[in-house]
Amino acid sequence: MSGELVAITMFVGAFALVFGIRYFLNKEKMAMIERGIDPGLRKATPRPFISLKFGLLMVGLGLGLLVALFTTRGIFSANMTNAEEGQAVAVYFGSIFIFGGLGLITSYVIEKKWLDKQP
Repeated sequence: MSGELVAITMFVGAFALVFGIRYFLNKEKMAMIERGIDPGLRKATPRPFISLKFGLLMVGLGLGLLVALFTTRGIFSANMTNAEEGQAVAVYFGSIFIFGGLGLITSYVIEKKWLDKQP
């Protein structure tokens, strides 16, 4: 009974969330029209480096996984205890976040150099 109630509640909650978002977006657009603003002409800022940023992030995450794999293979043997498995998980997550962050920092440096060259 409890599982069914959770499933029904999640379904109703998801429906209410989507309905609420659509309702308030429509209200916002109607208010813009009443004030004489065209709601279709929202100017988005260009993002020329978004693919570079995510590409470097993925490369960094991949490098982090490889470093963690080679680190845990060298440190731990084939039959690990629970404490060693916990340490291996920490090495994996630490490497992922460190190299992912380095990828984002590299992306920032590249973008900054390009923006400094622009007039």
